[in-house]
Amino acid sequence: MAPPLFLRSSARRALTLGQLCVVAGLGYACGNANLGRPAVATTQAQSAYLPFDQMSRVLVLVEHNYVEPAQREKLLDGAMRGMVEELDPHSSYMNAEEFLQFQSDTEGRFGGIGVEVDLRDDLVTVIAPIEGSPAERAGIRPGDRILKVDGQALRGSRVDKIVNLLRGEAGTPVKLTIGREGVDDPIEMSITREVVRVSSVEAKRLDGDVLYVRLKQFQETTHEELLRDIAKVRSEKPGALRGVLLDMRYNPGGLVDQSELVADEIMNSGVIYSTRHRGEVLETVKAMPGGALVDLPVVTLVNEYTASAAELVAGALQDSGRSTVVGAATFGKGSVQTIFELPGGAGLRLTTMRYYTPGGRAIQAQGIEPDIVIRPEKEADVVRERDLEGHLAAEARGASRRQEVVKAPPSPEPFSPIRVADIPLDPTKGKDFALAEAFRRLKQKLSG
Repeated sequence: MAPPLFLRSSARRALTLGQLCVVAGLGYACGNANLGRPAVATTQAQSAYLPFDQMSRVLVLVEHNYVEPAQREKLLDGAMRGMVEELDPHSSYMNAEEFLQFQSDTEGRFGGIGVEVDLRDDLVTVIAPIEGSPAERAGIRPGDRILKVDGQALRGSRVDKIVNLLRGEAGTPVKLTIGREGVDDPIEMSITREVVRVSSVEAKRLDGDVLYVRLKQFQETTHEELLRDIAKVRSEKPGALRGVLLDMRYNPGGLVDQSELVADEIMNSGVIYSTRHRGEVLETVKAMPGGALVDLPVVTLVNEYTASAAELVAGALQDSGRSTVVGAATFGKGSVQTIFELPGGAGLRLTTMRYYTPGGRAIQAQGIEPDIVIRPEKEADVVRERDLEGHLAAEARGASRRQEVVKAPPSPEPFSPIRVADIPLDPTKGKDFALAEAFRRLKQKLSG
């Protein structure tokens, strides 16, 4: 899974090279005539730039004394990366290549083989190939383990490095070594990359004129896709829709403006969310009257992988009384990252705010507690925001919500990707227990 996202896109004017030199204290690079005698401040308060003087000295020592010649660009890149990543798990410095990949993620198109992967037991495991992608045509299956990419072993690699290896320019080949359950020998295959377009919304009409909507993530076209899919479902069969089953399981978040627009299609009024910076309320976002789904009862399905902007939507619908929330407690990422564009194509993703539900609940390191908890027979080991090193601390928890607990039977499949085309018109007849329970609850609303 991709890391959880909750983003604001915002370009900022960068410092000029000269300004950067002054700030960093790199006198030798900025025309400082006093190269031989570095200035020394007696206290930290007297010299706000003392840490930068220290950094410049370390840079010079490394350049002159390291066992092999060191590239200044690589050293400074690493210094900026380390400085930002020390803040929290979601702030990061991105070089030009990484920033370009990040932008392609939010646009929903990229060059690659088209496969969703996750790290399980330190192995790259296929969640599902994207429909119509080169990976699907090559026969990659859910549960496959990608052992090598172009001969490079992946075990123990970071997710971003794995993604970089799988992606690339359209038309270029990539060789995969696949491990598959029930097959003794590794499977070798070569796949040609293509421009992969990833839809963020899927929808279909279920029995009882229930609209099922799966929100995979919030990217630039999510609101547009939602309206288009609603219109398509309505046009395929006569009869008005009577209810909405909103499935946001495995949704890592994404662009906040798109999550606002989605919530606004369901809420007719009231607060969607608010943001705070250093304890001060910055913004309170409210729903506008009208919307494509404002008159329909809603049940929202979440799980432990529902994060960030998806948690915002779930919390807004829950607090406003627009939806019953069913599933597992969500990931708990309640912070906002602002995107700053930097010179040379680089970018900075910086945590700038916390966000809150309409009832003033802080989601950070706590998550959204469902109204109806689906508790599996065997609890999986799940890493949530509160387990990440350096996470922003949770705030005081408010009063606990009343919850109903439903025990789930053992899952018949270790990997069960959500394929909308395979969902039965009556989900109670399928293998997805959580979906079946959410469907039953919605039907009770409609009959009551």
